[in-house]
Amino acid sequence: MGAALLVGATVMFLTNMHWIPGGGTATGLTGVTLALAVGVNLVLGALNALGIGNYAPSLIAFSLLGLDPRAAFPIMMGSAAYMQAVSGLKFARQGKYDGQAALGITLGGIPGVLVAAYIVKRLPLDAIRWLVVVVVLYAGISLLRTALSRRAMQSPAGD
Repeated sequence: MGAALLVGATVMFLTNMHWIPGGGTATGLTGVTLALAVGVNLVLGALNALGIGNYAPSLIAFSLLGLDPRAAFPIMMGSAAYMQAVSGLKFARQGKYDGQAALGITLGGIPGVLVAAYIVKRLPLDAIRWLVVVVVLYAGISLLRTALSRRAMQSPAGD
């Protein structure tokens, strides 16, 4: 997934530099692009249930399908909220979650939503597109670093 995020960030970078067409300004999708967006969102929701985030990939996918990143934000937030509520039921029923971590994430999300609602939506579209590239790069590199460090810990000492 980290490599896929880096590919997505590269495509967004190329789009932002106007070296390839893309990047959206639409406030809605219809027809084939809507069907594709729904399919992509379902796949990303399944990956999110496995512990892979969907914010950055959603932003890239929706932007490349022509949607304005500001319009994509409520879609990705809403789909993640519903998906996490449903996929978390099993863990909640079995008591297999860290209550303090859940509370911390919930409390941290409150100012995050306020920042998004009042600050991010006022940013120029170009700034948001570059912010997406930075966030996706960070997420991709973080995933790859974690995978490499786990692989290094699992390899035998003689290798």
